[in-house]
Amino acid sequence: MNWLVWALLLCSSAMAHVHRDPTLDHHWDLWKKTYGKQYKEKNEEVARRLIWEKNLKTVTLHNLEHSMGMHSYELGMNHLGDMTSEEVISLMSSLRVPSQWPRNVTYKSDPNQKLPDSMDWREKGCVTEVKYQGACGSCWAFSAVGALEAQVKLKTGKLVSLSAQNLVDCSTAKYGNKGCNGGFMTEAFQYIIDNNGIDSEASYPYKAMDGKCQYDVKNRAATCSRYIELPFGSEEALKEAVANKGPVSVGIDASHSSFFLYKTAGACTLVTKDIYGWQEIVEITVGLLIILLTQKSRGLLCFITIQEKR
Repeated sequence: MNWLVWALLLCSSAMAHVHRDPTLDHHWDLWKKTYGKQYKEKNEEVARRLIWEKNLKTVTLHNLEHSMGMHSYELGMNHLGDMTSEEVISLMSSLRVPSQWPRNVTYKSDPNQKLPDSMDWREKGCVTEVKYQGACGSCWAFSAVGALEAQVKLKTGKLVSLSAQNLVDCSTAKYGNKGCNGGFMTEAFQYIIDNNGIDSEASYPYKAMDGKCQYDVKNRAATCSRYIELPFGSEEALKEAVANKGPVSVGIDASHSSFFLYKTAGACTLVTKDIYGWQEIVEITVGLLIILLTQKSRGLLCFITIQEKR
């Protein structure tokens, strides 16, 4: 934990006796037991308790508004419930958009094409299990391998889990990536193209830390010949790509508590607008994999299931 965050926690703990709600003691203990939370010092636990109560209030009020039809999704107190938005962003959100980004928008959209009412790539056997990112800013690597895994399955009929650690260790300075300190999906794809392959997860397992590149061509599980970028902010292109091509690697703004406390959606959630605020310019902070969509009868993007590998 960096000194600034720790200083803020200490300042918060100094006021704990004023703000802590004793009626939540039992629920605090239940939550800690559920997620195996243990704190080294009393001051840290007191500070975490204050953050937890603030997040709990956010969740409770949001879900009350949800019950009144004001939101289309629910929040919940998950394992990140004792962390601030700033801490979660520091821990999880490590996308490094290249300063000189030569956008390769070659995707050709067909506005007259009739899309299916829904498409779930999990049902097609194209999605591996959700993997835990740990305390390593490797969202970009998991996002990239997830998209490639699906394409390998579609081409070969075999679903193979690919090595995110291979990308963390090997797709580094040359590509502007910095391992656990962040990277970008297009640069991960470019490494796989240049390297003529990526190893399997089984042969090159995830360590959640930076390491020396250990790519071994004998364990190569997939190759990549090219990648295609979608037009920035285009829901129509995204909808079409997810429906026809497979899971899509995306970067979104994850700087809101509604992201890391997100629980579940109803029948129709406008994810890019309702949760994340799709804007002309957004702070792209985390790499994800979109694996499912459904749409309203009028053809608008309705619901996206996002597989976050954190």
